[in-house]
Amino acid sequence: MAKRPKKSTSRSSADGTLAVLPALSHLSHVPRFDELHASDRQRAAFDRVQERSDDDVELACVVRLDRGFPALVTADALFRAEFAAKLTKGDNSRVAVGDWVAARRPAEHDMGLIEAILPRESDIARWRGKSRGEKQTLAANVDVVIVVQALLPGEFDPERIVRSAVIARDCGANVAVVLTKADRVDDAHRDSAVAQIRELVGDDVAIAVTSSEEGRGIDDVRALVPAGTVAIVLGESGAGKSTLLNALLGQEALETGEVRERDDAGRHTTVCRRMVSLHDAGIIVDEPGLRSLPLVGHERGLAKVFPDIAEAASTCKFRDCTHTHEPGCAVLGGPFSPARVRAYVALASEMRANAAGLDPDIVL
Repeated sequence: MAKRPKKSTSRSSADGTLAVLPALSHLSHVPRFDELHASDRQRAAFDRVQERSDDDVELACVVRLDRGFPALVTADALFRAEFAAKLTKGDNSRVAVGDWVAARRPAEHDMGLIEAILPRESDIARWRGKSRGEKQTLAANVDVVIVVQALLPGEFDPERIVRSAVIARDCGANVAVVLTKADRVDDAHRDSAVAQIRELVGDDVAIAVTSSEEGRGIDDVRALVPAGTVAIVLGESGAGKSTLLNALLGQEALETGEVRERDDAGRHTTVCRRMVSLHDAGIIVDEPGLRSLPLVGHERGLAKVFPDIAEAASTCKFRDCTHTHEPGCAVLGGPFSPARVRAYVALASEMRANAAGLDPDIVL
């Protein structure tokens, strides 16, 4: 009698606990290698690793992280991997979904080995909020950040969208917005939300409005991720990310939580970071809901989101102008909407305060 394939495997994590990992053979919508595209710089870096290696190494992409354990896809395989000893002894021993790596598969080993992490073209990262300035990479080599927000009264927060846009632009990615649960609000509330976003981040940011019950706006979201591109979906728990991805996939492929009656928000269900391949479109990185997005060292991103205000700020009378009360302030005296000035000043002030709280030897 033939043995059934294992549905999961167990590995010991760094803290000694036992992690149960899903069997890769049971996963669906995992991107194929030919759907992913390493840059010329990354391929050149891989060639250098290959020249120095005594063993056969393969170009691979990290398509999934389950409790920190990476799954890699190559031209002919999908397998779990861990780090080679030379990497665990160095500073660069963490990978993110979307990373390109050089890996090998020893015959005597039950997992592949990551020999090198190749340079990133973009690094979507957030500050962990510690004094050492540590950052957490959410995904690597992403082309567009899709910010998901529910259109529920009391839940819609345009400041959160601006914050995500600052991080995305600073990290080398474009930004788009998806507003969910449109069927739970009236047209006036929806139009007001879209107008607020346009005022704050400009007309060049694409906005899609969706309704899970009516299937409205799904094609607009799919258009944000054309074939050959990689996007990451960011949003708070309950924003409707998993429901949105299920609609894009055309089936209930991802777990969703029941909706809480008190606030109409879904319970957070995503526990891993993973790439999901969309039919006739690109690839989306599904990310667990983020409770906070603190900012530090993203001044470049702030200037990209508010280029006109940033240019005016450079001409203020005082170099340390806070743009709140100082005489000769070009921001307060400029032709900018109060909402945009408030957003710019609030984020700039937060970054100054967070930077001041870092250890003195940290250089951003």
